[in-house]
Amino acid sequence: MAAINIIENKLLSDNWYTLRKLTFDYTTDKGEVQRQSRECYDRGNGAVILLYNKEKGTVILTRQFRMPTYLNGNADGMLIEACAGLLDNQSPEECIKRETEEETGFRLTKVEKVFESYMSPGSVTEILYFFIAEYEAKMKVSDGGGHEDEQENIEVLELPFEQAMEMIKTGEIRDGKTIMLLQYLMIQLQQELLKEA
Repeated sequence: MAAINIIENKLLSDNWYTLRKLTFDYTTDKGEVQRQSRECYDRGNGAVILLYNKEKGTVILTRQFRMPTYLNGNADGMLIEACAGLLDNQSPEECIKRETEEETGFRLTKVEKVFESYMSPGSVTEILYFFIAEYEAKMKVSDGGGHEDEQENIEVLELPFEQAMEMIKTGEIRDGKTIMLLQYLMIQLQQELLKEA
């Protein structure tokens, strides 16, 4: 196993989250010591969820403005995503229930964690916890849309599952976490059909 010895941990920015430049000696399995430098962005860990209704064949997604996508060629900066948020000192389960109600208006009592993933491990420390949950109309307690004080302006979308999958192909859905959850759900539904056959 490689050994890491941090030589310098320099804070570059803590304006919103923290950006650090780390200089370290990395000892390879062959015993070779390499001096390396990397910038690491720490925004905390997060959670994401895909709400689905098996009977209707629908999913709940959101649409909101994302500045980094605008800067990188997304013409209007709007992105279709699964509901997500930062943990903010809550457990992943507590966080995603809170975020779901704030963003979509659905109040969940039960969620299922399906996996977790580093989303951009070359530069960002974040681990994202992935959930799915079934929803029904009676679980809707508000319009959602996010918090005004957080300058969130979130549109809630209820889409046929097949349309959402097609939107990956057309490029209308380009958010990685959302694609991962839609594909996970597709695999689960296919497995259920095989068991029933």
